Amino acid sequence: MTARPRVSVPCGVVSYLRERNIQVAGALLLVAGTVALMGIITAETLYPGYSTSDNMISDLGATEPPDSIIEQPSSNLFSGTMIVTGALVMIGTYFARMTIKENGFTVPLTLFGLGVLGVGVFNGSWGDVHGLFALTAFVAGALAAIMSYKVFSAPMRHISVVLGLISLITIIQYFALDDSSPLLEMGEGGVERWIAYPTLMWTTAAGGFLMAREGKGG
Repeated sequence: MTARPRVSVPCGVVSYLRERNIQVAGALLLVAGTVALMGIITAETLYPGYSTSDNMISDLGATEPPDSIIEQPSSNLFSGTMIVTGALVMIGTYFARMTIKENGFTVPLTLFGLGVLGVGVFNGSWGDVHGLFALTAFVAGALAAIMSYKVFSAPMRHISVVLGLISLITIIQYFALDDSSPLLEMGEGGVERWIAYPTLMWTTAAGGFLMAREGKGG
């Protein structure tokens, strides 16, 4: 049999495809962060008597069992927002992975998307199942932001690490809360927002950064 001749791809085409993949990934992450923030804000305004201090973010989907409370249209809006956000993050990671060969960054970013998606599919009425996905989203999102220092250039890498550490440190303090913790002044809902919002802000900023320039990767 005659061997098939190798088809060489011009370097310019390869460079274009690499840049295009990064730009698509960035666009998807930027949209994901924006959708999440605006979806949460909108669901809060439609939830009767909702308190950002006393209520957890996931209460927008459903409160914890037993006797879970589901308020519409906030529940459907919040769940749909989380599903769309999680899917956008995972698809964005897929495109980023074509160029950025840094598992320390892409693996936690994928888990972050999966966790957010799971929060939307399994609302608060699912109890521990919902909690597991929420914890995955929180921890993986913080780690993705911190590990992006291997991918991003300054000053974005420094901003990413700071946002990731804010989220991660708050997670640790949240599970170690006692009556003397100053964080309790914000209520559980306020503390949770110090976990979630830095990661969502990083997602949006990271998307804009990737669209503007190609991240360095192996």
